[in-house]
Order: sequence, then structure tokens, then C-alpha cells
Amino acid sequence: MTRDSARAGGGVAAVVAIAVPMFMVALDNLIVTHALPQIRAEFGGGQSQLQWVVNAYVLAFAGLLMAASALGDRFGRRRVFAVAVAVFTLASAWCATSSSLGELMAARVLQGAGAAALLPLSLTLTAAAVRPEHRNAAVGAWGGVNGLGIAMGPLVGGVVTETLGWNWVFWINVPVGLAALPAVLWLVGESRGGSGVFDLPGAVLITGGLVAAVWGVVNAAETGWSSPATLGALAGAAVLVCAFLLWQRRTPAPLVPLDMFRNGPFGLSLVVSLAMYFGVFGSVFLLAQYMQGPLGYAPFEAGLRTLPWTAAPMVVVPVVGLLIDRWGGGRLQALGCAMQAGALGWLALYATADLPYTAMLPALVVAGVGMGVVFAANPAVVIASVDEDRHGTASGVNNTVREFGGALGIAAISTVFVLFHPGGAPTDAAFVEAMRPAVLAGALVTAVGAAAALFIRRPSPGARSDEAPRAPAPATAPSREADPSRPL
Repeated sequence: MTRDSARAGGGVAAVVAIAVPMFMVALDNLIVTHALPQIRAEFGGGQSQLQWVVNAYVLAFAGLLMAASALGDRFGRRRVFAVAVAVFTLASAWCATSSSLGELMAARVLQGAGAAALLPLSLTLTAAAVRPEHRNAAVGAWGGVNGLGIAMGPLVGGVVTETLGWNWVFWINVPVGLAALPAVLWLVGESRGGSGVFDLPGAVLITGGLVAAVWGVVNAAETGWSSPATLGALAGAAVLVCAFLLWQRRTPAPLVPLDMFRNGPFGLSLVVSLAMYFGVFGSVFLLAQYMQGPLGYAPFEAGLRTLPWTAAPMVVVPVVGLLIDRWGGGRLQALGCAMQAGALGWLALYATADLPYTAMLPALVVAGVGMGVVFAANPAVVIASVDEDRHGTASGVNNTVREFGGALGIAAISTVFVLFHPGGAPTDAAFVEAMRPAVLAGALVTAVGAAAALFIRRPSPGARSDEAPRAPAPATAPSREADPSRPL
């Protein structure tokens, strides 16, 4: 079989080849959390330093998402995706062999940079690998795999750390990356998008603004929202983002065309992403401590007991992907957010220091199903609401909003918790009393996402009436591999 014939008959195989490294990236969002005690035992360092083993990855990841998407549009999505797989794999090996905390943080920055190109381009390549009538199902499956990877990170990290040691939470990426790279090059077709011009000033401005914003939010969780460092970072982020927006209005080839945000389904789906990840990440952060603190479960036991929530997308997403055309992505996003908000609200109102697991189980199942519904419907609406040459940009913007929403959720919900838990009172009852308003805040923000999704209109076939008219993108030279990369 030739390389071209493999691509011509390999739509499903291409989707799998794309999904494997994407799952690896999603897993690494939180896989290191249970390895932190072992890392501290080997390298030392305080709690604030250890948190940057996690935050260094998040900072590079969130800050470079939009720039990486634009690089794929300019130089070829498959090409940049393959380079990102190689970077992520090498960075994982560097993490595993690090000899100091500072070296590990630097390796995590490089790992996050690779992830920043992998995640948004994986969505664009997935959408291009299948026929249009199969696109919603494929994109829904992408959302499920991504969500499952994020949710399974702490459980996998706990098992690997307990059995093999902290280095292996990074070593496991290496054989996966080495196997995925040739599969991507062989099975996935090349594609490009946008004007073919890379907006370097725009990329510098938005990357600086996003890094400053995420750093400010993360720092707020540690030092407070009124600290000079937090205020300075957020002020700097506001200045850079404003400069970016002004530049996008002036430049003939913007990194992010601003008329995209006048597209109703696209803009409202961004609100859903922000609200959903705010509620999920922030609440999971506290509920994991609740299960291991007042309820007394070991880390692995707690991970197993959250599987009805975290693993539900694996079952729900394939089904929801088939229903998007029939029911509408907006209604499904509203349903998923409402289920998630209701489950979080129940846990916030009825949690006690000795709550039986059987009493929690229905809420965990509802939360998991709701999360799976949003993971399937949200990226499908985002992709369907813009022209094909803007798929990469739309994916980059949506993933940036999701990452920022998660970081903001952890910081904001932690702040609410501290307000009701001053001085870290040691009793289980005090923890639960402080957790309730914090998780309830996550539920309320998620409910805002449900309300926003109700306003998403279903576009007419072949038309997007909400999108402002725009001039066609300048023609670009076709790739020499254009024909094999066409969707099946």
C-alpha cells in the first residue's frame, strides 16, 4: 500500500492517529498532581515551588494556543502537528530525566509549548479527515477523548506514581509519541487555512497577554487578588490584549479576524467553554480534597470513586455526536451545562463530613453525563459555525478560552473557599462548610453557560447567517499533497 492510498482509505485511521497524541496531551494537564509529593522528596522545595511544576505547563500551553494554530494554518497543519508531537515527546523525556526542580519546570514549559500546537490542530485535522456528514460525530469523539484525558490524569498519575515512581508519569509519553509520529505522517493529509500570512506582531501581543493573564490568575490563588504581583500581571495582560485588538483591526492579515466574534453560535459557544471549565476544574479541585480529607479515601480510592463522573464522557460522547444534527448543538450544550450545574449544586448543598458514597453516586453520574454532552457538542458547534479556512483559528480561540476558564475557576473557587475557611481550620466539618459556597459558585457559573447556550440558533444548511460578510481569503498555493488530504 502506498502512502497516498493509505490516506485515501484511512479516514478512521487518521482520526485515531490524531487522537492518540491528543489524549496524551490532555492527560498531562493533571497527571503530575499525585507525583508532587515524590518530586518534593527528591528535589525539595516548598508548596509554591511545587505548584509551578503544574503551572509551568499550563502557562505555556494556554499562552501559545492561538499562535500555534496560526503557525499550522501558515506552514501546514499536519507538519506543525508532527513537529509538536516530536517536541512534546522530547520534552517528556527531559522531564523524566530532570535532576533539579528548576530543570523540571523548564522541561514542563517546553512540554506545554508542544501541547499548545497539538491540541487545537488535532481538532482541525480531525474535522478535515472525514466526510462532512460524519464531521459532528468525529468532532464529538475528539471532545470526548480530550475530556477523558483531562479527567483521567489524576487517576493515572496516582497509579503510575505508586507503582513505578514519579519519573514514569513522563516516561509513558515517550513510546506513545514515537509510535504516533510516523502514523501521523503516513495517515494524515496536509491542509492549510487563513490568508497564508503569519501575523507575528499579533502573535507576540496575544501570547504575552495570555501568559500575563494566566500567570495573574494562578498567582491570585496563592497570594490573593489584591497583591501587587497579581494586579500588575492582570493590568499588563489588559494592556497587551487591548493592543492586540487594535492591531487586529488594522492589519490586513489578522491572527484572529474580529468578525468571528459577531458570529452568534461561535461567540456563545465560547461563553459555554469558559463557564463549563470554570465550574468543572474549580469544583474538581475541591471535591478531590473533600474525598481524600473528610471522607477519608486514599488517592487511588478517591480516583476510582470519581470514575462515574470522569469516565462518563467515554460512553456519552459517541452517542451525543450522532444527535447534534437532529437536536442542535446549542440545545445539547445547554442540557450538558444544566446537568453539570445541577449536580454541583446538589453536592454543594448536601455534602457532609460523613456523606455515604452511595448518596454521592447519582450526582456524579449526572455530572459525568452533562460533561460528556458538552464535550461532544461544543467543539462541533465551534467548527460548524465558521468557514473551513478558519477552523484552525476557531479551535485555537476555543481551546484558549477553555484553558483560561479552568485556571480562573481554580483560582476563583479557591478564593471563595478561603473566605469561608480562614486560617485553614483543621476540622472536617469546617472544610465542608467552606466547600459548600465554593462549589455552589462553580455551579452558578456553569448555569450561566447553560443560559448562554439556549440562545445558539441552528444555522440553515450551508449558511451561517450570524457571521458577518467578509472578503474571501487570498488564494494560496495548493499543497503537493492536496488530493490525498481531501476528506473521505
